[in-house]
Amino acid sequence: MNELDFTLDAKALDDDGHIEGLAAGYGNLDHGGDVILPGAITASIASRKSVPMLMYHDQKRPAGVWTHFQETSDGLLVKGRFSMSTTTGREAHGLVKDGAIGGLSIGYRAIRDRMVGKARHLVEVALHEVSLVTIPMNEKALITSVKSLIAAGQMPSLSQFEDFLREAGFSKSQATAIAGKGLAPLLRSESGSDPADFIAALAAHVRT
Repeated sequence: MNELDFTLDAKALDDDGHIEGLAAGYGNLDHGGDVILPGAITASIASRKSVPMLMYHDQKRPAGVWTHFQETSDGLLVKGRFSMSTTTGREAHGLVKDGAIGGLSIGYRAIRDRMVGKARHLVEVALHEVSLVTIPMNEKALITSVKSLIAAGQMPSLSQFEDFLREAGFSKSQATAIAGKGLAPLLRSESGSDPADFIAALAAHVRT
């Protein structure tokens, strides 16, 4: 079984144990050299009512179950719940809530793929499970992106915004500088809770 990892944002989590996130980012090259193409998981999820939620792909450590799958333009949106009546389920929920676990990872078998340069494009895969992992490989699979946070009237964290800028093509030094001038001062100030202030500050920095 192969594995692909993606970023997890713990904000998509409630105290009852429900969680949702983007388990696969389409068209984004992960650090392992694989690209999931749109529709690659369609056939696999068509007949599935649920998929196991594991800890670190360990079959002996089930933490819950994924019960809803929706293919979007960005990837596979999954919704599930932790088994709060079990030790592993409660542990997993707590680790995600505390930020100790930062990613989702799909366990799959490649059915059809093709090589494009040095990248393997996954045309069709069989989805076996979706695990919680500590280190994600695919930055595109953000559960709640910076753009959606701003649209919802919320402010991204400094690290979230830096990751967003890196994904958009900025270098690490550029992302750090932009986030430091455009976002960090707002997070330190009382007015920093207003996304409009953030957009204005960012625009001012880009013009300079």
